[in-house]
Amino acid sequence: MADAPQTVSIAGHRLRLTNPDKVIYPLTGTTKAEVIHYYVEIAPILLPHLADRLTTRKRWVNGVGSTDKPGEVFFEKNLPDSAPSWIRRVAVEHSKDTKEYPVFTSAAALAWAGQVAAIELHVPQWKVNRRGTPQNPDRLVLDLDPGPGAGLPECAEVARVARQMLQDIGLDAVPVTSGSKGIHLYAGLDGSQDSHYINAFAKELAKALESELPDLVVSDMKKSLRKDKVLVDWSQNNASKTTIAPYSLRGTLEPNVATPRTWKELDDPNLSQLSFEEVLARMKKRKDPMAHLVGPTPSTDRLVEYRAKRDGSKTPEPVPIGSPVASDGNTFVIQEHHASALHWDFRLEHDGVLVSWALPKGVPTDPSKNHLAVQTEDHPLEYATFEGTIPKGEYGAGKSWIWDAGTYELEKWRDDEVIVTLTGTKGELEGAPKFALIKTGKNWLIHLMQDKAKAPAKKAPVQKSTNSLSKKFVPPMLATLGTPGDLEEESDWAFEMKWDGIRAIAVVDGDDIGLFTRKGNDVTVAYPEVVAALAELELNDSILDGEIVALNDAGAPDFGLLQQRMGLTKPAEVEAAAERVEATYMVFDLLATDGQGIRNDQYVDRRAALAKLDVDDGHTILVPPAYEGTLAKAIASSKKLGLEGVIAKRRESRYVGEKRSSSWIKIKHQRMQEVVIGGWKPGTGSRGGTIGSLLLGIPGDDGLQYVGKVGTGFTQRTLEALLKSLTPLERKTSPFVEVPRDVERDARWVTPKIVGEVQFGEWTHSGNLRHPSWRGVRTDKNPADVRLE
Repeated sequence: MADAPQTVSIAGHRLRLTNPDKVIYPLTGTTKAEVIHYYVEIAPILLPHLADRLTTRKRWVNGVGSTDKPGEVFFEKNLPDSAPSWIRRVAVEHSKDTKEYPVFTSAAALAWAGQVAAIELHVPQWKVNRRGTPQNPDRLVLDLDPGPGAGLPECAEVARVARQMLQDIGLDAVPVTSGSKGIHLYAGLDGSQDSHYINAFAKELAKALESELPDLVVSDMKKSLRKDKVLVDWSQNNASKTTIAPYSLRGTLEPNVATPRTWKELDDPNLSQLSFEEVLARMKKRKDPMAHLVGPTPSTDRLVEYRAKRDGSKTPEPVPIGSPVASDGNTFVIQEHHASALHWDFRLEHDGVLVSWALPKGVPTDPSKNHLAVQTEDHPLEYATFEGTIPKGEYGAGKSWIWDAGTYELEKWRDDEVIVTLTGTKGELEGAPKFALIKTGKNWLIHLMQDKAKAPAKKAPVQKSTNSLSKKFVPPMLATLGTPGDLEEESDWAFEMKWDGIRAIAVVDGDDIGLFTRKGNDVTVAYPEVVAALAELELNDSILDGEIVALNDAGAPDFGLLQQRMGLTKPAEVEAAAERVEATYMVFDLLATDGQGIRNDQYVDRRAALAKLDVDDGHTILVPPAYEGTLAKAIASSKKLGLEGVIAKRRESRYVGEKRSSSWIKIKHQRMQEVVIGGWKPGTGSRGGTIGSLLLGIPGDDGLQYVGKVGTGFTQRTLEALLKSLTPLERKTSPFVEVPRDVERDARWVTPKIVGEVQFGEWTHSGNLRHPSWRGVRTDKNPADVRLE
């Protein structure tokens, strides 16, 4: 590269480069040309880590300088007007102004960063969608920063302990030598929690590390506390914070790089930061250790599948060239399509395309009857006006015309649920109907939502009869904890997903509904939406077995969410909680129908009878199908869906209530244990004045056996609720048979009446829980129910 300005072509874009021989790193003589060369060469590996993330740049216009005279540096968030127009811009409103950030998508954009001496590229832990809307974080990061007297070996030691803690809760961590002094530790997330939650969790994790390694770790930012220790900086999970991107250069004296490493490398006593030359050389021979945390980069062209199925020269359908542009339109169209099988195509404009479903029976006209909706490929916006005949031999051959079209008002749009109110122009739709599209397994259902203002008054489900219904209560059959090795002949077993909620037996006779927990406790008033949905089914003298769960935004059961619904009895409190968190009843067994008990029927026959009963309403009452496939695939699917595990059930098994049976085996991904709270230790620092940790026990032959303490997994709301519940139970003596001396100091003892549940790694040799994390109070359990899993 000559020293004179020149225009070059990189990744299909023209870019003017100036002063290529300008020295950016005086200590090594590294020039701007070499910086640009690095970023262009590393682009295929670096860009996935920048995909859909707002990039803040740290610029050293006159170079990084020296130890005696550091170069002038400044952060830049706004993308200047002088930047090339082909760099994607995303506007974000801040408290005082609006800033336009770049989102880098090409090697040319990285070359431009090098051209303006934007050496460091910093990104948040969350992405934006195609419209530029921030999403929930998809990764967690801990910055292990060594203080005076500490270095990479100490950071590596902390990283290994942190890795184990994360593994214990199902998170896989990857270390990154930061290119500066320390190590960054990344773990992938499913995107179901917001930044506030993840930041709070990271803070608790840092405190747990400090508790585990008190002589090595500090979680407080004060410089005075950091000598000979490693600061575990959790704050970079805050939505407003950023972290140096993996494979970004650093503005250090030498051109080092933030480099993902293997855990084996962290064991090397000669572990060191890597230069950009070392990184280029190693990545020619290695795979990115962090690639699995990136996930597939979404295609910017949502019409790839649509165009692949159509030849514009053979079909009258619109086949536009080029990627669709994000839009805020709200058109809808329903097309009657006489293809090989008559169906109606239901299409909603969203994000620059028509998101489409095929309805074999058309739109439902009765709120009590849902119709199947099969999602198809996205269609171009031009398809909203298409009418004509698709030639024989072409995809979708047959006549298609517009049945109704118009605009919609959006109430909700999630990956698993869409709610819209349609205003048609052709008169086929009566009034302005509201439809809910709900994903259930592979397919969707479309549900006509009843207009509450016009709906006839519905008889309220009768609650006063639950005492008589309790006489019909059947104690549920319980599964035995096991492993895949406990299943001798896999073909003898059916596999169901394990739902993370509370067990509930529903006794239903028309509008008389009773919901009972495992021990027969009446919780009917706590879940009015489930009661109402069961009443709509008008079942005659039936008994169902299932799990009440709360689904998060990703559609997975979230026991933490369900905590907000448990234990409530006052109507006002129940109503307020139901507004925040909706309950869903997952039904997986049928014990009686039309007054006839079928518990002695085989499992497969009971499931067939349940399917025939057709209780799945696609929303509040769901009947998850048994998994079709091998146990290994069922376990893999459960993990992918973020579920708790798998239940294996013998196909020929009878229903034996109240007993743990080897005919039902639960296989969990993570270890769980119900525990009884016997005391608590006061918190310090930010937890001053509240609970620092809970002291846990399990009832044994001689009394309550101490099994350790838990200090992570709490939200502020949880701590406040626990303190309120435990205060009236305080006592002067320990309820445990025996407790370690260090635990006795400043412990607050309580009468052991409250049952909780923890997630943990393993049991220690002394019989304590290793790395437990609090999951929540089990109001559906009594201390006498708790036993060693």
